[in-house]
Amino acid sequence: MRLDDPWDDVPVPDGCGRDGTAAPVGDLDAPAVAGPGPEPSAADIYLEVHRSAAFREVRRRYRRFVAPAALAFLLWYLAYVVVATTAPELMARPVAGAVNVAMVAGLGQFLTTFLLTWAYARHARLRRDRAALDLRWDTQEMTRGLGPETTRGPGR
Repeated sequence: MRLDDPWDDVPVPDGCGRDGTAAPVGDLDAPAVAGPGPEPSAADIYLEVHRSAAFREVRRRYRRFVAPAALAFLLWYLAYVVVATTAPELMARPVAGAVNVAMVAGLGQFLTTFLLTWAYARHARLRRDRAALDLRWDTQEMTRGLGPETTRGPGR
C-alpha cells in the first residue's frame, strides 16, 4: 500500500507547508532540480504509458470482457425484437395467468441488463482496477516534477 498521494503535489495557496508549518518564501516557486537529461513532457510520459505492456494488458482484459458481453446482449435484444415481430402468436402464449411469453422475455431483458452491469463491475474490480490504479500511480509519479505548463494538453 502506498502512503504518498500523487494528487497532493499542488502548492498550498496560504503559504503553509504540508505539515501546517510556514514554508520558505522561495520554496513554492523554485524550479524542479534538473536531472542528467531533458525532462520528458507530459505527452511523452503518456505515450510511454500507452505503449507499455501493463497498459496493453488492461486494455486487453477490458476488450475480452466487453466485446463478447456487448455482442451477446445485442443478439439477445435483437432476438426479442425479431421474435416479437415475426411470431406474435408465440409471444402471446400464456405462461401463468395473464403473464405471457413476451412479458417474461421483456422482464428477462431488464434482468440481463442488471446481471451484465453486475458482471462488468465485478470483472473490473477483480481483473482491471488494480492494474489501472498502478498505472495511474506510476503516471502521476512520472509527471510529479512537471510544471503546470507542461502537463496541460494543447490548447488548454
